[in-house]
Amino acid sequence: MSSELLQTQPIELEVERQELSVDIACVGFGPAMGGFLTTLTQAMTSEGGAALESAAMPGMPLQVICYERADDIGFGVSGVVTRGTGIRKSFPQLNPSDIPMMVPVKNEKVLYLLDPIGASRRSTTLRLGDAAIRALKGVLPYQQHALELPYTPDFLKKHDGMVMSIGQFNQWVGSQIMASGMVQIWPGTPVSAPLFSGNKVVGVRLADQGVDRAGAPESCFMAGMNVHAQLTVVGDGPVGPVGRAIDGKLGMPDGHHTREWAVGMKFVVELPEDTALEPGTVLHTFGFPEPEIFGFLYVHPDRLASVGIFIPSWLANPARTAYRYLQHYIQHPYLWQYLQGATLRSWGAKSLQESGKSGEPFLAGDGYARIGEGSGSTNMLTGSGVDEAWSTGVQLANSVLELLRAGKPFTRENLEQTYVSRRRKSDVELGARVAEHARDGFHRGVVRGLLGMALAGLSNGKLSLRTPIPTADKQIGSLDSYFKGRLTREQIAEVTREAAGSGRAMHDLLMDAAGWPAIECDGKLLISQQDALLMGGKVQATPGFADHVIFKDPGLCIECEAKTCIAMCSGQAITPGEDGVPAFDREKCVHCGACLWNCTRSIDGETSNIQFRAGAGGLHSAEN
Repeated sequence: MSSELLQTQPIELEVERQELSVDIACVGFGPAMGGFLTTLTQAMTSEGGAALESAAMPGMPLQVICYERADDIGFGVSGVVTRGTGIRKSFPQLNPSDIPMMVPVKNEKVLYLLDPIGASRRSTTLRLGDAAIRALKGVLPYQQHALELPYTPDFLKKHDGMVMSIGQFNQWVGSQIMASGMVQIWPGTPVSAPLFSGNKVVGVRLADQGVDRAGAPESCFMAGMNVHAQLTVVGDGPVGPVGRAIDGKLGMPDGHHTREWAVGMKFVVELPEDTALEPGTVLHTFGFPEPEIFGFLYVHPDRLASVGIFIPSWLANPARTAYRYLQHYIQHPYLWQYLQGATLRSWGAKSLQESGKSGEPFLAGDGYARIGEGSGSTNMLTGSGVDEAWSTGVQLANSVLELLRAGKPFTRENLEQTYVSRRRKSDVELGARVAEHARDGFHRGVVRGLLGMALAGLSNGKLSLRTPIPTADKQIGSLDSYFKGRLTREQIAEVTREAAGSGRAMHDLLMDAAGWPAIECDGKLLISQQDALLMGGKVQATPGFADHVIFKDPGLCIECEAKTCIAMCSGQAITPGEDGVPAFDREKCVHCGACLWNCTRSIDGETSNIQFRAGAGGLHSAEN
């Protein structure tokens, strides 16, 4: 079978490649793929191999293989709170105590955090509101520079849900799937690209190994295998190379785009022995360190807690840095009363595709189907994505079983009649439509954004503040415009010179100059970003793979002043380089993908100047 490869490798290699034929090839092992493979293996186990015979290997059970980029299926990067409705349907007898770090939600609060240090960039409206809150603090539920909302809105509430670690949950789910003997899961095996025959996806190509940084073969070269499949299930997340390659080849539905993003960064900490926080406590916050930044604190069993923030693409600061903001966030007096004396256990970051329904790609085509966050399943109104992702996997698995039992091929028509139809009738679709324009207002200001969320939530999506969404690079302001009123052009130039001469990051120096206090490290929780990589991130890069971050047009990098890709790099893997072109060190890369959408130099108005390809390694922590 001849096939055309949509190239994403840095060097075109005309080499002989081994071939493997399976029935279903899966890309990425996250909650969505967990839902897909759990449902599939449950059916295969109950029905027996004969009922679902392999077409690739007649006489054998269905041949299903899953490739995961990370070095272990438990190396997820998120502590979450979820209602868990779909997960509980798959595991009716689920006991949270059987899974490390999982606990039922017991109490939940929403907090508006005021700025206790005066460095936050707040509009006149917010400043007036903050002044009114402080003036009335004697009669309001106010303490430690925070206002507790009188209730948690229904659309945000996770009542009867679960606090959990994705890493631990993935390990638990994966162990059950592999114990069935029906599916192979291969961690540490990045997939470089889909295989195409015309517009039909006919499988995937694994990344070449034994190559130099540019992808040229070395003495231990091993060409990536071509894995042919009747169905390719794509669940490699919002920055995964396979999903993005399919979008590049086949396009997006009319009016759909992926222009809204956020990077989520968090610590897993061991709370002090005398902590007053009980397991199952959930705090949702907004307002600090910048009004655009949302935050959270989730309490797990055994005095563990996940605490973190989301830096959205609509935060206009070109010097935005998730790590520095996270350090200020945890020191907010309301949170610090619980976190002072805590110890870092783990750390992580990932990009979130926040376009939701507007970012939904073609869910199915000839030979492939999309599930999970990369398929636009995340509900940004409820701040929920794990259960929605799981449910999309379940919906696809039930559709695959229906087609297999009927002896029908995995064509676009058949997958739309089964999988897409199921999804359109599901709670995932209902929630996505309610949330579709809920956050549009943030592109016109924080107050407008919060009002838009409230309108959408209270009206079930019937009312919203629709706003045209600019491309991600256009959401980033200039240094002059963002720091207007705080720093002059001359001061910004002085910071730039100081950064070049001192070796300190420009974005850190800009925050210093804008009034943010220095971080007084304590060696336990307040530590440098590099120490977080060593102590809490456990970052490693598997040798023998090509670099997965490439700056496509060096000239565009040279003319870029802000270099937001450096400021937003979660692991400080992107640093100032020679002649103005950033340098990339994959030994520090956590594969968050923030560089992809934080590039201010677009190639064509939609495409970033950064190419984010398949790569191995990254975080090595199951606590995330």
